[in-house]
Amino acid sequence: MADKLLPVTTVGSYAWPGWFYLVMAAAERGEMGSQDIEEALNDAVEIALQDQIAAGVDYLTDGEMRRVDFIVSFPKRLGGIRELPQARRLPPDGHDQRPKYAVEAELTCPEGLGIVEEFRYLRRRTSAPLKVAVPGPHTLAGRLAPDGKLYKTREEIAWALSAIVRCELEALVKVGADFIQLDEPSIACYKENLPSFINIFNETVQGIDAKFAVHLCFGNFRARPIGLRTYAPLFPDLLDLKAQQFVLEFANREMAEADLWQRFPNDRELAAGVVDVKNHIVEPVETIAERIRLMLKYVQPEKLSLVPDCGFSQTPRFLAFPKLRNLVKAADVVRAVLRGA
Repeated sequence: MADKLLPVTTVGSYAWPGWFYLVMAAAERGEMGSQDIEEALNDAVEIALQDQIAAGVDYLTDGEMRRVDFIVSFPKRLGGIRELPQARRLPPDGHDQRPKYAVEAELTCPEGLGIVEEFRYLRRRTSAPLKVAVPGPHTLAGRLAPDGKLYKTREEIAWALSAIVRCELEALVKVGADFIQLDEPSIACYKENLPSFINIFNETVQGIDAKFAVHLCFGNFRARPIGLRTYAPLFPDLLDLKAQQFVLEFANREMAEADLWQRFPNDRELAAGVVDVKNHIVEPVETIAERIRLMLKYVQPEKLSLVPDCGFSQTPRFLAFPKLRNLVKAADVVRAVLRGA
């Protein structure tokens, strides 16, 4: 599987089944016990897994079903913070409505980020190749407000979180994870922090024996971006990252910057987003195949992987599954031609 041409995977999250929203709302109201919630979480993971298998995905994830809105659930595992009042509650929904926390003491994570348990469960459910997504320290730091004393800047918070993320990465490798994606959309949205981001990222993964991908996007909460949607200003410095693969979005930008690997030659893999998770149409197979052919003008086939632009957590399941299925079918179409050539 590792040698398969144009492998397909998701970026990480998968669409929640409709009933799962009702379950999570009931849990928030205190109407479910811990065993009830665990059963629902396991069932949701099973659905995400089976949809990926039915679509024909090559590297599977657990759909991040045990998480809430990408990184929102992780601060609840941290010590030393206090949730702040929400400044805006009325619609329309936006990134500013996500929870924010004040740092009041040294940051700790006594029971880890919970990703090891996610991986162990998924590994028990399938022997297929897996990818595990881990929130990066710089992006995690974005929800935490510096106290001006112990941590004076976002970068100082990110350095503290780097040690926590690194412990999780080391534990993941010990239980068999060998393909790990660090989610760091923040750096694509706040490009001025690039030098410190590179240092923090590299220190976080230094010496850990796994294949690392880095996911850089422009935000997808309620299908809304939060940054200027261009990667070029990050290059060539971004290539200093100790990551074997870059996971970038192209489809929702009408394939803008598809030529990045030609403009900035390098030896890294590119996982190219060729399915738009923000729109409400199912792109035809030939449309996706044409996007793949465009990427192949600039990236060697053995260096190209195929993904949706971002996670499917903000996409209804009735659209997410056929989008994913058509991505796999489009990859098969292009693979057939490459093999024939």
